[in-house]
Amino acid sequence: MEPFSAPIGMFDSGLGGLSVLREVRALMPNEDIVYVADSAWCPYGVRPDSEIRARSIAVANSIVAARAKLLIVACNTATSVALVALRARMPIPVVGLVPAVKPAAGQSRNGRIGVLATPRTVAGERLEALIREFANDVEVHLQAAPGLADLVESGQFSGPLVDGAVATFVRPLTRHGVDTIVLGCTHYPFLREPIRKAAGPDVAIIDSGAAVALRTQALLRASGQLRSDSHPGTVSLLTSGEPNVVGATASRLLGERLDVRTLGI
Repeated sequence: MEPFSAPIGMFDSGLGGLSVLREVRALMPNEDIVYVADSAWCPYGVRPDSEIRARSIAVANSIVAARAKLLIVACNTATSVALVALRARMPIPVVGLVPAVKPAAGQSRNGRIGVLATPRTVAGERLEALIREFANDVEVHLQAAPGLADLVESGQFSGPLVDGAVATFVRPLTRHGVDTIVLGCTHYPFLREPIRKAAGPDVAIIDSGAAVALRTQALLRASGQLRSDSHPGTVSLLTSGEPNVVGATASRLLGERLDVRTLGI
């Protein structure tokens, strides 16, 4: 296999990382992608750090074995807990997720931003450090949103139940007067419309997917591995969960039929 034709590897504890995959495909439509949904262990956020690191390394090793040329950790929790270990162990470049605090602080008109994320991310040192470094001069309101990622994993993206669940977590941010909301979990872009409905038309909503895609493109171009031929990119999806269930939800999220294989680890 020529280096440029090797796939990009990605993983998440579930299907939220498909929001990042969408951005990667939009920017680099010729690239093949191997995506692993570690659904049998989803969500990572309820597990101890040692277990998250162990699963992240095991999944990453399976992606390296598939001869990937770069690995995207498309999971905020895995990035927070395991990115350093992955970069030390993997023989390929590893791109992690960073909540879009810096661009949110830069674009806020009134100096008040909100971060909507899982409880683990909200309580993590990584987010705290980002706020210290890039948002010292703005007012930052953190909102943990337990259960929203589970809605996406179960195939619920709209309707009264979803609207009500989303509003429960978005409205405290709007009561603080934020004019920008950072989506700090890869599942949340699939809930963008309910979030927009709850936040109102004047609140900007941003996530990290496009920035991750740009960083990936830059790394591949610098190493001479960016695919530039007319090859139509493919997506291979593996899961530690039930392939039929995961495949049905993934197909709805991406709007196309996907075949799913079992991840044997």
